[in-house]
Amino acid sequence: MSKGSFYLTTPIYYVNSVPHLGTAYTTIAADALARYRRMAGYDVFFLTGLDEHGQKVAQAAEENGTTPQEWVDSVAPKFLEAWEMLDISNDDFIRTTEERHKRGVQAFWTKLHDAGYLYKGGYDGWYCVPDETYWSEDQLVDGKCPECGRDVEFLSEENWFFKLSEFAQPLLDFYAAREAEGRPFIQPHTRRNEVVSFVEGGLRDLSISRTSFTWGVALPFAENHVTYVWIDALLNYITAVGYGAEDPESAALFERHWPANVHFVGKDIIRFHCVIWPAMLMAAGVELPETVFAHGFLLTKGEKMSKSKGNAVTPASLVERFGVDAYRYYFMRDVQFGHDGSVSMESMVQRYNGDLANDWGNLCSRLFNMVGKYFEGVVPEPPDAEVTDADSTLRSIADALPEKYEDAMSRLEYVAALEAAWDLIKEANRYIENEAPWNLAKTEETLPRLRTVIYNVLEAVRIAALFTAPVMPETSAEVWRRLALGDIRDVTDICAQAAWGGLPSGNAVTKGDPLFPRIYEEE
Repeated sequence: MSKGSFYLTTPIYYVNSVPHLGTAYTTIAADALARYRRMAGYDVFFLTGLDEHGQKVAQAAEENGTTPQEWVDSVAPKFLEAWEMLDISNDDFIRTTEERHKRGVQAFWTKLHDAGYLYKGGYDGWYCVPDETYWSEDQLVDGKCPECGRDVEFLSEENWFFKLSEFAQPLLDFYAAREAEGRPFIQPHTRRNEVVSFVEGGLRDLSISRTSFTWGVALPFAENHVTYVWIDALLNYITAVGYGAEDPESAALFERHWPANVHFVGKDIIRFHCVIWPAMLMAAGVELPETVFAHGFLLTKGEKMSKSKGNAVTPASLVERFGVDAYRYYFMRDVQFGHDGSVSMESMVQRYNGDLANDWGNLCSRLFNMVGKYFEGVVPEPPDAEVTDADSTLRSIADALPEKYEDAMSRLEYVAALEAAWDLIKEANRYIENEAPWNLAKTEETLPRLRTVIYNVLEAVRIAALFTAPVMPETSAEVWRRLALGDIRDVTDICAQAAWGGLPSGNAVTKGDPLFPRIYEEE
């Protein structure tokens, strides 16, 4: 039976370019959690998508001699192809140009308008078109956008405003209450102080519409006004699960999955998600999400990776060299999620050769070869002899893995989760070296011990594959196929499956090609 809904989202990505390592990083992190929660028995709904409105899109379409809709239709497939390449298991992919989204946005604004939280006014300010962001005079750096360093333009237009200023104290009370309950809304904790300080400084009412262009979701009560793109984008989290639809199926979907368990975002958009978004939901009387987790930036040579800096590498170039699972593993293992992290080709090669080729790949290769050599390619009978200290050590690490992994994943500490899995992999390698099956196979007297050793390592590999599956799904699926265990993606109770002794004797074991052929620096 399902343990209940688990709804998680990435930010929806802006259609100004193809996916790069930064967008892929967020999406892989969300995917790993989604896969793990499915394996733990949850009814997972994993959402990603595209933010397709705004002045920047309209300008790009004009420059390319096409309509905005035609322009976004040409870009959207590139994201779908990238997520398919990276084995992303999202359950939905929302585009803000879809009718279901427009309908939900308009229903939301109607509710806030009728409740008195919106009013018409004038706005004067500096606007950065590339970032689709307003800035005050004192926020500019040398007269330019403080985020991207590009020119800004002064705008004066009639807007509709949301009474954000009324929600400063309710937000502070909400943050404090969640902290007291032990389920903080803003994670990691280092981000909470930034948000609280910002709210304590007072909030200004927020412009939620634009009149200088038409490419956006129209306000249902104001002619010539379209929704400000950032606000439009935030609403995707509820419109994707049925908000604003009147049919029973959509209502049931919303009831089933909202509120979201985790919003994954980059730290640069934390104020939108931890201040504006919960305030909007409070005004609409919609339950607030459980957690917003803001991860850090990927850095190359000390700089944030971004398209504007020209240092954003496409995922395809790395996948071509390392493979999909190695790509996914590197970014979840080498960068502490929630912190900035430096990435490089050199560190990726080292991680690949050390963890994947030497530890995991070599373990599987020589083990499966020994099964073929010593047991005619089938799993031997489980051990019935006296348990040695070495046996106990291997099994105790395997028995501790489910709890350690769950603890780490509940805190979105992917490095700790993978380290827990690698404790078992490394111990299995030590166990083989110390027990030396090649020596045990030399005499009749030690054949029972050989059977015990090989079975124990096969069982350790089976269990390790379960807990590497969320990050490296295809490799784990291949290991299970070679152990004749069926499809690992059918696992819905990972803890029960991880119980020691679950590997049936007599299963045919396939040797197969090396899982991770070693890579050399000059390649």
